[in-house]
Amino acid sequence: MTPTAAAEITLSHRFADELPELAVDWQAVEPPAPRLLVLGDALAADLGLDPAYLRTSEGVGFLTGTAVPSGARPVAQAYAGHQFGAFNPRLGDGRALLLGEVEGADGALRDIHLKGSGPTPFSRGGDGLAAVGPMLREYVISEAMHALGIPTTRALAVVATGRTVRRESDLPGAVLARVASSHLRVGTFVLARAMGDVLLLERLVDHAIARHYPHAEGAENRALALLDAVIDAQARLIARWMLVGFVHGVMNTDNMTISGETIDYGPCAFLDTFDVGAVYSSIDQQGRYAYGAQPAIGEWNLARFAEALLPLLAEDTDAAVATAQQSLAAYRETYNAAWAEGMHAKLGGTPDDERTAALVNDMFDMLAIGRVDHTSFFRRLATVARGDREPARALFADPAPFDLWVERWLALDPDADLMDRVNPLYIPRNHLVEEALAAASDDGDLAPLNELVGVIRHPFTARPGLTRYEQPAPEAFGPYVTYCGT
Repeated sequence: MTPTAAAEITLSHRFADELPELAVDWQAVEPPAPRLLVLGDALAADLGLDPAYLRTSEGVGFLTGTAVPSGARPVAQAYAGHQFGAFNPRLGDGRALLLGEVEGADGALRDIHLKGSGPTPFSRGGDGLAAVGPMLREYVISEAMHALGIPTTRALAVVATGRTVRRESDLPGAVLARVASSHLRVGTFVLARAMGDVLLLERLVDHAIARHYPHAEGAENRALALLDAVIDAQARLIARWMLVGFVHGVMNTDNMTISGETIDYGPCAFLDTFDVGAVYSSIDQQGRYAYGAQPAIGEWNLARFAEALLPLLAEDTDAAVATAQQSLAAYRETYNAAWAEGMHAKLGGTPDDERTAALVNDMFDMLAIGRVDHTSFFRRLATVARGDREPARALFADPAPFDLWVERWLALDPDADLMDRVNPLYIPRNHLVEEALAAASDDGDLAPLNELVGVIRHPFTARPGLTRYEQPAPEAFGPYVTYCGT
């Protein structure tokens, strides 16, 4: 039965019950003037939550963590992390709470988790709050990723709090309610290992397997089975990021999930012009998390995950290290295969042979030198396959290299319909995202944001009247910089 009141919502607390060492019971702060800004109606329904109820004052209380159902046990989760490569042994939910787990229509558990719900014991001097703009960014980008078929956490709702948040300037405050298969991170395991509690590490492995990889239940070495599963999931995830030109921006180990879902849309963006060195985060001064660095950073993060599991991989340390290295060796093979498969589809089902490999290498050189818009190029290639070269040709200031390249590509007989199914026409373009966030934050006008989300929820289907959502950023937009929001 669809719930119509908080009393009919059941939130379990398996994480808190099974791993109390990694959870601190906590309460969200009361917002002075809560107001619902956006709600994912379809997602709510998938979770068995009534959207009409969530729009009531009591429902908004649920979404801000101040009116939780009876029996719920909100907690701040503890984890460690490597932030830009430097180990921090005490991170945790500094401005977030896990309200609990809800069983969706498919029978699977989903976390309902808050961001911006106030300070916790892990706040490290921060205010525990969040601003409207960054929380709406998470809503926009996670909806886009979901529509693109990329595993992701999702925003259930954003609620304005009526509280001012002080950052570089005074900003309107907000709370994000997001949904994930779980919030287990590489940093969760790193903390358990740092605590020196092997039994806790074993329980954490069991919890993760039960939650995400039940096929590993009967494995001879469950920790090894989990390691292999996470390596596979993350390799495939990052390949999909790369194929659509997504730049996460802050791939610390506390921002890498065990489930293989994308999490924490802070300083993230989609490529405008193709550039392997693209960095959009204001805090990534050295380009550690640049677009082209993401596959290697994923491998580095997984090596930290493997290190955390060493005590469970083998009794002898050298044997455990050898086992971990053997598993990690599969990362590049899996990533390369997933990326190649996706790239062949983006180019219209080109064959997996030397011709395509050379074609792809030359293509990326051509895009980089020409500073060509990543999304537009692949989408317009389908038009070339149908006989009209001009839309793609117009992307190049000097089209001569393109003219030579496209003859080689057409000789491989690309499938234009396949290309349209995998190359998005509509992504959350950075200038449109900023336009929508500014309208919502500065003027309280949600119309641009709602229209943008309505477009990107159907990224592959051309529709009349949406030309501006197809276009690259105008030159006047200039270099793009994003901020993490803390």
